[in-house]
Amino acid sequence: MKNTFNIQNLKCGGCANTIITQLSKLEGISEVEVNNETNQVSFDAISDNEIVNVKNKLSDLGYPIEGDANSLPKKAKSFVSCAVGRMTK
Repeated sequence: MKNTFNIQNLKCGGCANTIITQLSKLEGISEVEVNNETNQVSFDAISDNEIVNVKNKLSDLGYPIEGDANSLPKKAKSFVSCAVGRMTK
């Protein structure tokens, strides 16, 4: 089933690369796409349990779902995730 979330702290292709790489590692998740212009992440998930895992992973990486808490530590994590994504492109 296709899912799309609006996320926070998305800045560039480095962010997108990290998100795609990390979400693709999750079991039951496929077809991960990131749109930097709309701040959206889309993916296919086989069940609701995997959707929860995606939300948690995005938050852990520093890209919480729009409307969720976006604390300073989350913003800082997004910069680290961005840098890692740029280095592994």
